[in-house]
Amino acid sequence: MVSDAGLENSKRFLATWLIGGLVAGLSVVALHTVLPELSPINIISNNRKKKKKPIRVYMDGCFDMMHYGHCNALRQARALGDQLIVGVVSDAEITLNKGPPVTPLHERMLMVSAVKWVDEVIPDAPYAITEEFMRKLFDEYNIDYIIHGDDPCILPDGTDAYALAKKAGRYKQIKRTEGVSSTDIVGRMLLCVRERTSSESPSHASLQRQFSSGHSQKYDDSGSGSGTRVSHFLPTSRRIVQFSNEKAAGPNSRIVYIDGAFDLFHAGHVEILRLARGLGDFLLVGIHTDQTVSANRGVHRPIMNLHERSLSVLACRYVDEVIIGAPWEVSKDMITTFNISLVVHGTVAEDDDFEKDNRDPYDVPRSMEIFKVLESPLDITTSTIIKRIVSNHEAYQKRNERKGESERRYYEGKSFVAGD
Repeated sequence: MVSDAGLENSKRFLATWLIGGLVAGLSVVALHTVLPELSPINIISNNRKKKKKPIRVYMDGCFDMMHYGHCNALRQARALGDQLIVGVVSDAEITLNKGPPVTPLHERMLMVSAVKWVDEVIPDAPYAITEEFMRKLFDEYNIDYIIHGDDPCILPDGTDAYALAKKAGRYKQIKRTEGVSSTDIVGRMLLCVRERTSSESPSHASLQRQFSSGHSQKYDDSGSGSGTRVSHFLPTSRRIVQFSNEKAAGPNSRIVYIDGAFDLFHAGHVEILRLARGLGDFLLVGIHTDQTVSANRGVHRPIMNLHERSLSVLACRYVDEVIIGAPWEVSKDMITTFNISLVVHGTVAEDDDFEKDNRDPYDVPRSMEIFKVLESPLDITTSTIIKRIVSNHEAYQKRNERKGESERRYYEGKSFVAGD
């Protein structure tokens, strides 16, 4: 039984506690009214606002014949901030500093915008970051850091293209993706043109021999990848995971399937994938094996191997999942296994004579009435890219020789750089 004295003490304690809490509450309200900047309410609120301010990082490039190395650089850059803004160098600036681009600006803009780690794109960016452009990045685009790979970017006058950003203390470096470069890819195409069968006209064959001169197998083991069809890409399971999406299709998802080689991943691929994704909730892309591509397009294809092509497709924001090494024919078992609702194919493709062939790979989805032909937005194929190089072979050969030499120097002086 509680004594009267004990009960009285409890009442006093409770009263003191209530009065103290009331006084503290009134003090906070009064402080918030008189000196709002010192108010605990505003201090907490301001701290939250400060924490929410995104770190914006900038990376620029030519992104000519965009490949998985470019995509991996953008992935690494995005990991250094909350928002990635990408500058795409103009055609005129590329021509002045490196030689003519293979893909024009509007195609390169489509490619960069489609990369899932990119938040904003700035067209016609300068090749070198000038004082004026750097101030524009900081003041107008609210850029916190400028990003570039560990390979040096030297201007024709011998200076560092990122010297000003480094001097300002706003520069961060990422690791270059080994085994691929635009120079390497052009070199592979040069060799593939040389390897074509003699079925072409003599004049065309002569052009190919001239175009391919100086690019021999002796560079296969150089590590630079210049002037060779042999890929120096070393695929790892970790890289596949880094490029993959975590989201899986739901049980009621409308899954759209599209397949192909997706060799030299280009703007035509991006646009047909965008259309296909718009027809459902989940886009599944089948990527044919190297053997399948060779059997249907000739021994000189593919230019990029299966893993390289898979990474390029996985980096596209419209793609949810890929089948690495998809079968040529879409079977009933495959449709059931992946719960496919619709199979699509574009009107522009290098293997579109399947409709005249006895072995139509889409025979099953046609019979199930789940096959649809999409009007391709762009008339671009892998052969289109190769023809662009053939038509301007002398300029690209000179460009490749210059770049090949700089890449050999990079690999000769290369040391380990941490990163992924």
